[in-house]
Amino acid sequence: MATDQSLIRETANAIVAKLNAGDVTPLDLLDVLESRIAAVDGKVNALPTLCFDRARANARELMKKPKGERGLLAGMPIPIKDLTNVAGVLTTQGSPIYKDHVPANSDILVERIEGNGGVIYAKSNTPEFGAGANTFNEVFGATRNPWDVSRSAAGSSGGAAVALATGTAWLAHGSDMGGSLRNPASFCGVVGMRPSFGRVAHTPASKIDRNLGVQGPMARNVEDLALLLDAMCGENPADPLSLPSLPTSFLSAARSGSKPKRIAYSPDLGITPVDPEVADITRKAAARFAEAGVIVEEAHPDLHEAHECFHVLRAFDFAISKAALLREKRDLLKPEVIWNIEQGLKLTVEDLERAEAQRLTMTNRALEFFQTYDLLLAPATIVPPFPVENRYVAECAGKKFDNYVEWLGIVYAITLVCCPALSLPCGFTASGLPVGLQMVAAPRGEARLLAGARALEDILGVRGTTPIDPR
Repeated sequence: MATDQSLIRETANAIVAKLNAGDVTPLDLLDVLESRIAAVDGKVNALPTLCFDRARANARELMKKPKGERGLLAGMPIPIKDLTNVAGVLTTQGSPIYKDHVPANSDILVERIEGNGGVIYAKSNTPEFGAGANTFNEVFGATRNPWDVSRSAAGSSGGAAVALATGTAWLAHGSDMGGSLRNPASFCGVVGMRPSFGRVAHTPASKIDRNLGVQGPMARNVEDLALLLDAMCGENPADPLSLPSLPTSFLSAARSGSKPKRIAYSPDLGITPVDPEVADITRKAAARFAEAGVIVEEAHPDLHEAHECFHVLRAFDFAISKAALLREKRDLLKPEVIWNIEQGLKLTVEDLERAEAQRLTMTNRALEFFQTYDLLLAPATIVPPFPVENRYVAECAGKKFDNYVEWLGIVYAITLVCCPALSLPCGFTASGLPVGLQMVAAPRGEARLLAGARALEDILGVRGTTPIDPR
């Protein structure tokens, strides 16, 4: 069984069923993953840090419990994004500053996953401090897109998405401020979800109520995504913003068969250029909801302040979390991070006042919008996967961007209005590269979002296109 590489093609839910039935053990799965990583990861660089000794020790402890009492994940191996601390495991944040950093304690998110039967075996690659939607750093280098290894995997959860796409993970953890779960999912043909803030507890850093960034799940299909969200969510007093678990599981919601009555599609949310091929693929995918009797209309809430608002609030976040590094380690920071911190240090109270007011106004408009529509659909990224050597997207459809994050407006606008959102694989470009459809629900509407995404996933028939061997 330990060498049965066909297991990498099973769904995560099927693997958990096998674990609970005793058909496989967590140790078998770790053997399968170690072999698969040796075969493919050298071509894509998704999982640069491995901790199989720690994983096997934890698996053996878990196996002392009776089958069926090992948590929701039952011994499922999980990689953790390299921004998040795992006790005793190298955690670099993609920065030369932390290239030798081994934390003594895990983030409470990691403790939650392990408490629910997850077995941590690797850290997934990320850009330095998660800054920028192309996964490369000075510590481990670039992560490559397995659909075409000359292309970017996006970011910042690029390593997680590539691990899923190549069969070196069944489920993966990521995080998202400006699309970092959604962009790589779109580029790699998997599913990545940004939950509502508070849904997944994590250890606060720098500021108790930071809420632009959240932790979330990635998987190859919607049901598997819901399984991991169930294992990640729940309140913790160490995270004062965290929410209690709901009485009904997210996996049950995904399997409920519930469909939206009315959805809106927008090719651009009214704020960004979009590659015509991406717009065409996502529009056709959204229109197929009509096959299930869903009303499909073209609409979006007014989000015209999103670029100005996000630029200010993101810069402020970088200033409060990284200003000390700028003072002490400037020569070890990449130019984009330096720019972000410096932009934040220039802000005035009036700048922050205006940005927070803009965010509140846009959120109220979104809430009103969701009184009419059950879901909002749009492209998850405005371009197909781009050459990995390009640090970011500098222009699209003839428009040049002012900075290295502006091309992400279609996802960070949704961040600002506090909505859960996911990227669902919805088709391929003429050159065979994946395209993701962003699906958005009202704040705390994860159950409705997952049910709708599962319904459209069935209609589109793209489930099962991963894992692949790197090309």
